[in-house]
Amino acid sequence: MHFLDQAKIFVRSGAGGQGAVSFRREKFMEYGGPDGGNGGKGGDIIFEAVPGLNTLIDFRYTQHFRAPRGHGGSGSNRTGAGGDDLLIRVPVGTQVLSEDKEEVLADFTVPGERVVFLRGGDGGRGNATYKTSTNRAPRQHGTGWPYEEMWIWLRLKLLADAGLVGLPNAGKSTFINAVTNAQAKVGAYPFTTVRPQLGVVSRHNREFVIADIPGLIEGAADGAGIGDRFLGHIERCKVLLHLVDATEDDPVGNYRIVRGELDAYGAGLVDKPQVIGLNKIDALDPAEVKKLVTKLKRASKADVLPMSGAGGTGIEAVVERLIEEIGPPEGAPARDDDSPGEWSPV
Repeated sequence: MHFLDQAKIFVRSGAGGQGAVSFRREKFMEYGGPDGGNGGKGGDIIFEAVPGLNTLIDFRYTQHFRAPRGHGGSGSNRTGAGGDDLLIRVPVGTQVLSEDKEEVLADFTVPGERVVFLRGGDGGRGNATYKTSTNRAPRQHGTGWPYEEMWIWLRLKLLADAGLVGLPNAGKSTFINAVTNAQAKVGAYPFTTVRPQLGVVSRHNREFVIADIPGLIEGAADGAGIGDRFLGHIERCKVLLHLVDATEDDPVGNYRIVRGELDAYGAGLVDKPQVIGLNKIDALDPAEVKKLVTKLKRASKADVLPMSGAGGTGIEAVVERLIEEIGPPEGAPARDDDSPGEWSPV
């Protein structure tokens, strides 16, 4: 399935049906008069977040969504049928933006969440409702309230507990393949990952979702490389795993490049808890690895975990640290060291 995280679509609710102009004329019926019914209500545009979807690819081929209008009223005070609501299903994590992308109109973070986005127009009044003591045979009627329409953007931000960041070829895809059942593409060249990947990590009776996004390079905030457009997929993450390639000439400089791009992007990414993994240590001498760990600690002011995604060294320690940062699952009791049976990451 192709991945698409942005789509522009047109939505229009249904207009209300017009009221009827009708008069009761029956033989042997002494009292006649107006009996035109009201028009039916137009259909609403409703968005619903559904699980199991992680792309907006369907909206590439279907871009116009129009709810049916209400039916007109008729004689014998019969109200017209209402137009059916139009339900648009989107992945969990989808945001609905205004046409200029300046305003978030809806944000779907919970499966099953529904929002009536555009309300259909009410039906017009039939002439029976205009009857008064002085206007016994009205011929006016309502035409129905008009529809609402607009162009909007759908933007998908994948829901994950942990996000993977780093320069191209830092070993992010190798790591996510090692700890999940994901089958991310791995190659000895930059930008083998061209779209976000999701994987589920299962450890210690816990499961959490990790997201791998394409690598960042210096100037990504200004559009260099693939740019920073995929950083939106880690905005909702609780922790970031920053992988640094130990075999590069300047691992500390590379760490600072990625942190600078996160800061330039904004959205609080640079302030999120981070776990730093010094990757590919199996290609270096232990003494050299120790020196790099010390330099990275000094630059990041955080713990640095040496590891090798390809060799499996240190992976479990990284996963355990991620579980600690993510915390207990929602709804779990608070951790209490004095009471047995509480949630624990180990």
